[in-house]
Amino acid sequence: MTLRAMVYADDGIERYDDPAAAVAAPGETWVHAAGIEPDELQTLEDRLGIHPLAVDDVIDDQTRPKTAEYETHTFVLLKTVSLSQRDEVALQKEIRTHTVGFFIGEGWLVTMSTTDIDVVDQSATQWAKNERRVANRGTDFLAYRLMDAIVDDYFDVLDEIEDDIEAVEERVLDEPEPRILEDLNDVRRDLLAFRKVAWPAREAISSLSRGDIPEVADENEKYFRDVYDHLVQVVDLIETYRDLTGGSRDIYLNAVSQSTNDVMKTLTVVATIFIPLTFVAGIYGMNFAETPLAMPELYWTYGYPAVMLGMGAVAGLMLVYFRRQDWI
Repeated sequence: MTLRAMVYADDGIERYDDPAAAVAAPGETWVHAAGIEPDELQTLEDRLGIHPLAVDDVIDDQTRPKTAEYETHTFVLLKTVSLSQRDEVALQKEIRTHTVGFFIGEGWLVTMSTTDIDVVDQSATQWAKNERRVANRGTDFLAYRLMDAIVDDYFDVLDEIEDDIEAVEERVLDEPEPRILEDLNDVRRDLLAFRKVAWPAREAISSLSRGDIPEVADENEKYFRDVYDHLVQVVDLIETYRDLTGGSRDIYLNAVSQSTNDVMKTLTVVATIFIPLTFVAGIYGMNFAETPLAMPELYWTYGYPAVMLGMGAVAGLMLVYFRRQDWI
């Protein structure tokens, strides 16, 4: 378990091993717990008054982002998003998420995650450097800084997805192949997973920006509104990229259909040319030679070359006609 307890007072940062002692100390308190064990969870619940249902939400990876108000604090759950290598497929990535829980109280903030989060670690380093501009505005402002950093990473992930979409679009236009459809479906699947994170996160931050939460100071509400605006942009971009991948998929399917039509047209032309040739060959293939009604050409010295030339002329005339009609 990683446990940080820091209190920002007038004389600087003071660290505590006991989270309860840190919350009781004068000043703005931030406690972060990562990789928590069940017995340690119980200790945090008992000493800080954190509701066990909220802790269960942090541990459960399937919980969607949300905001919930409790007697002594407000709970906000967000998810970090990253593109990671797929385990079973080379050269492909997929959306990976990690849950971060925010417990915002009067003068204290507890963040909780099941694993170490880079955004949280970076913020802890900044706050440890006596960044008064953050601490003097309250722990709700610190929560805003953490949430804003998480949402900013969403744009980095969207940039990577955009690059993937552009690469697939170029392949669709240059050389359509069956693999492209699978890649497009992978991108759409990632966007859908991203949407399931961003959409409820927007609603969760909306509660903090409307003045409904008593732990958020009035002067800090505008910062949460800024995070909300960023999430609106994220959701809009996700929808735009889903439309782009849908358009690329339609282009690919149209290209495949056009290629199939071209092949079928070529085969149809070939079959059409051979129909009269097969008819002629079938007639002269009836070897009724020993009868008065036999075809006179059977006894003609130049019968065979004449028939072959006639068949070639028929095929040539048909090709000329098809060419003039722009069928080939």
